[in-house]
Parts: sequence; C-alpha cells; structure tokens
Amino acid sequence: MRVAINCRSFLKKQNTGIGRYSYQLIRHLSQIDSVNQYTLYAPKWFWDRKRVAPKAPAPNFSIQSDPFMQGAHNVLKGIDIYHTPTPEIVTMKDAKIVVTVHDLIHKAYPQGHTPETIRLTEECLQSSLAKADCVICISNSTKEDLVKYYPVASDKIKVIYMGVDREVFYELSSSEKQAAQSVVCSKGIDGKYVLFIGTIEPRKNLSNLLKALSILKRKTGSIPKLVVIGMKGWMHEDLARLIKELDLKDDIAFLGFLTDDELRCFYSLAEVFVFPSYYEGFGFPIVEAFSCGAPVVTSNVSSCAEIAGEAALQVAPDSEAEIADAIRRLLEDPDLRNTLKAKGLARAKDFSFTKTAQETLNIYQQLYR
Repeated sequence: MRVAINCRSFLKKQNTGIGRYSYQLIRHLSQIDSVNQYTLYAPKWFWDRKRVAPKAPAPNFSIQSDPFMQGAHNVLKGIDIYHTPTPEIVTMKDAKIVVTVHDLIHKAYPQGHTPETIRLTEECLQSSLAKADCVICISNSTKEDLVKYYPVASDKIKVIYMGVDREVFYELSSSEKQAAQSVVCSKGIDGKYVLFIGTIEPRKNLSNLLKALSILKRKTGSIPKLVVIGMKGWMHEDLARLIKELDLKDDIAFLGFLTDDELRCFYSLAEVFVFPSYYEGFGFPIVEAFSCGAPVVTSNVSSCAEIAGEAALQVAPDSEAEIADAIRRLLEDPDLRNTLKAKGLARAKDFSFTKTAQETLNIYQQLYR
C-alpha cells in the first residue's frame, strides 16, 4: 500500500494545532508501520524560505516536494491512499481520499474569522467532503458539528482523538523544576502566575479571562501575573484597549511564541492554567497542561468539556464571574489543586499519538482492501 500525506500544515517553523497533529501522526506512523510505503507531499514554492520540507522519518518514507505548486494529482503517482490532515481543494483522482476535520469554527463561531477566511475554509471543506472516502474527526464535538452543518453520512466519519507528546510534556522532577524556574525567570516571570496558552484571537476568550482577573483584583487587592503565550491572531488589537480600561497593564506578560521545551516549564510551574475558549475542535493545551501536572480551568462547551472530563474545573466561557471564582478556588485551595493535578495526570494517559497513528493506519488498510 502506498500512502501520501500532505505536510503543508507543518512546513513552517512555528506550528499550531493542525501542524502539531500532522507532524506527530507521521512520526508515530513511522514507529508502528515499516511495511507500507509513505510519501510526504510538501507543497511549497521553490523560493519560499519560510517553509522547509520535512525529513523522512524512516526508510519506508520518502519526500515529494512540489516547488511549482502543480498540485498533488500532478506530482504524486501510483498512490493508493491520499490523506489531507486538514481540508483542502482535493485534486487527487486515482486514490482513496482521507480528510481530517479539526473543527467547524467558521460555522459554529463565525465571528472568529474574517469573511475571506470563512469563504476559503468553506471552499476547502466542500471539496474535501465531496471526495472523501473517510472523514476523521478529532472529537465527538467536531463530529456532531459536521453532521449538523453538512449532509455527511455518520458511517463515513471516524472519531480519532489526538494525543500528547510525552517526551516533551510530562511531570517534572524536583531537580527539573529548579531548571524550569530558571527558564521562567529568563522570560521575566519571577513570581506566581496564572497561565494562558493559545493564539490571541476572540474565540480563545482572553477578554473574559482579563475581566475575571479584574474581578479578583478588586476583591483581593492583588493577583498573580497572567502569563499569555501565543501568536497574535485576528482582532488582537482590541485587547490593548481592554487592558487599559481594566488597569491590568502591570498584571499581564505577553511572551509570544515559545518552544515546546519552554512551554513545558511554564505549564509545570503555573498555579492555574486557564483555557476559557468559546470553541475548540480538540484543545491541545488542555491535555498538555494535564500531562505536566497543571490544575486546569476550562470551558464547559464544545470539545473542551469532552476532553477535560472531570479533571478540570469547567466554567461558562461567557461568565467572567464563574471564571474568576474557579481561579480563586484553585489559588486558595492547595488540596483542590492537588486533586485536579492527580486527575489531570490520569486523564492525559487517555490521549496517545501512538493510538492516533494506529487507528489512522486501520482506516488506510480498510480503504485499501
């Protein structure tokens, strides 16, 4: 069997959730399957230096670059299965098509996208769904949304959870925590902090987190610093005005994009990790925080509730009062923090990229028969 996987989502150095999923899927497929042949399709203009084609992770993996953007159907030959880890305009004709759908943000939370982004997303999704032999959804929440908004047969959909990279995100030993403290201090953080990780955009609901912290500050007089890690997205400018209005300028540190090793340090030393997103397809940061032993506050909607289960405090994302109260409880109650830490570490074990890869390989094999 010859499988081609589109690697476009992780050709850039700074990967978001879809890029992380694609990279880890390929990495773990190379660990469990040495029999079938894999081609990693890398569509990038030859003059594009911001994107770098991946390296073959095993002898049965090869790279097929597309430096003139001719399309998969022109550069991939003799392929049995073509897997696009995110919806795209599918041009492959003589292969079974597998597409992974991560979320339906443009439908369920359209205010989180520009009109042009919504148009492009819809175009890619319609093309993928029309040609897909199997649609992988990364959560039951995403599957429910897909069936709600599109006429896709349920038997064509397979839910496969993503995992967590336990070589990167794990509970630190005492000596490792000392080293992590040095990393955190090197970023200008020298005291207790509340942590938020995610692209800075309206859907992630950083605005209500700021309002929640303002409530806490008024009630208690002081709050731990809020550390925000993530790239700037659409409409992030509105936050600057909100921070000024709430008088929180000295209570927030924006650190931008950090490496995975740096993220592990921040997860591990956080008093509370808060992820009050309005909508997620999966919610990588929740599982990463669990795996590092951080107590978590997250939303009670979309996949956040599904992935977190009973291992986190769940709040209504549109209620800054609920968010504030959950943070306060964890800051004031070490027993509750320890309870959630234990539950989170146990919950993280439910998510494995090896399992993700094996269940995906099973789909390839079923379609090939």
